[in-house]
Amino acid sequence: MAEETVSKNFIEQEIDKDLAEGVYTEVCTRFPPEPNGYLHIGHAKSILLNSGLAKEYGGTFHLRFDDTNPMKEDMEFVESIKEDVQWLGADYKDHLYFASNYFDTMYECAVKLIKKGKAYVCDLSADEIREYRGTLTEPGKNSPYRDRSVEENLDLFERMKNGEFEDGTKVLRAKIDMASPNINMRDPVIYRVAHMTHHNTGDKWCIYPMYDFAHPIEDAVEHITHSICTLEFEDHRPLYDWVVKECEFDPAPRQIEFSKLYLTNVVTGKRYIKKLVQDGIVDGWDDPRLVSIAALRRRGFTPESLKMFIELCGVSKSQSSVDYAMLEYCIREDLKLKRPRMMAVLDPIKLVIDNYPEGEVEYLEADNNLENPELGKRQIPFCKELYIERDDFMIEPPKKYFRLFPGNEVRLMNAYFVTCTSYETDEDGNVTVVHATYDPETKCGTGFTGRKVKGTIHWVAAPYAKQAEIRLYENLVDEEKGVYNKEDGSLNLNPHSLEIRKNCYVEDSFAEAKGCDSFQFVRNGYFCIDSKDSTPENLVFNRIVSLKSSFKLPKK
Repeated sequence: MAEETVSKNFIEQEIDKDLAEGVYTEVCTRFPPEPNGYLHIGHAKSILLNSGLAKEYGGTFHLRFDDTNPMKEDMEFVESIKEDVQWLGADYKDHLYFASNYFDTMYECAVKLIKKGKAYVCDLSADEIREYRGTLTEPGKNSPYRDRSVEENLDLFERMKNGEFEDGTKVLRAKIDMASPNINMRDPVIYRVAHMTHHNTGDKWCIYPMYDFAHPIEDAVEHITHSICTLEFEDHRPLYDWVVKECEFDPAPRQIEFSKLYLTNVVTGKRYIKKLVQDGIVDGWDDPRLVSIAALRRRGFTPESLKMFIELCGVSKSQSSVDYAMLEYCIREDLKLKRPRMMAVLDPIKLVIDNYPEGEVEYLEADNNLENPELGKRQIPFCKELYIERDDFMIEPPKKYFRLFPGNEVRLMNAYFVTCTSYETDEDGNVTVVHATYDPETKCGTGFTGRKVKGTIHWVAAPYAKQAEIRLYENLVDEEKGVYNKEDGSLNLNPHSLEIRKNCYVEDSFAEAKGCDSFQFVRNGYFCIDSKDSTPENLVFNRIVSLKSSFKLPKK
């Protein structure tokens, strides 16, 4: 029997090569978020890629908070990130780290660079440093402070640490090459003065390392083998390697870049989301119209659906955008065999079966999922007064309308055939009640074959149904205009991104259900119980996704 050929992405191929050549004896990866906001769908790709590689090669996976910038960080974000990573199934047990725990090591590395003549204290302002840096076509010029002695630099750097200088007055810069074609190598700033309280280290430090200096040290200290990051760090890789080499770490971690995940017509920028939250346009960072991981979880997406989505996107070095419809396809595929099909009426009108016995109730059997018999069956109450969808009745229907209208017969799902006999309206002409008769011989499951009907509609028993609030979500941005306004950079928001329906009715089958539990509502889509606002007494459902999809998987 021929062995199945396993196609590996370019990162796996590089790891295989490193292991075969003995560069590393095991694999260690990490996900290093900065705790300055909630994670989004793009971060999910990095989490699943890094943790998946560690699992594939029998290695270890680290969750490390890159908390080197106290100006933007918050413990709220730390806790939300931990929850997101755990929810996605990325196992970082016993491997939770904070970059701020390495501040002493980073300081020692900076002192080592000074002693080697590889770093100096510079008094230029931020604007002056930018001016001296040069352009893509012109080399930079040396700082007038570049040739300070080792002794003077050591003294000044220690005084920076001791709090003698105000913010912005002095920085520590790596001494590399002001004529380098890579601007990142033109004596980058590696430490700055910032008199701020840090969430982890308090007021111990008033100088903080820059990301490009701190990150390679963090990786080296943790013995990360493959530092896998997105393509915007490709031009920073020479500096990453320089820091590791000059700080004399061995073995050295290796940086590999892959393309970011871009979704069409969604907002992922932290500053935009933060403004949406602050302006009250969305209900927090976990508003189901966003694509933060917390929002997707609240919306009703599952870890399995996100994993399927990331796998379909693949891993490459070429930038491309993915249609949001593919994400919706993945959640439909994941839920269709796992979740029960329930009946819910989102725009109700009453249906009265005039010839059904007054006060009587019977319980009918219904499949929880026709495609998955293992989910079993349930009993649903049936009686004289029901709720049906408003668009399942028309006074004067068009051709090929097979639902209820005067004189027409339809099947009530899991129940009986009923024939519309009359209807009632309010003073504005709106239908309020539909009257019908039922045929007791047509009970579902009895094998009745006397005649056929073309239409089947769903319903709930009025006295037993639970009233619920249903939230119907559409794209947060106007898809025709695009995400951002080209003139001022503002967001093109869709004013109809949320429709709230309060007078809805669902089956009385949710006694044991809890936040984020999901269901298929017959003909209406997939819905989940809102984890934030729903209570057993006041149910709130979020629409995860409609039933219909225009997306098709590309042929292999």
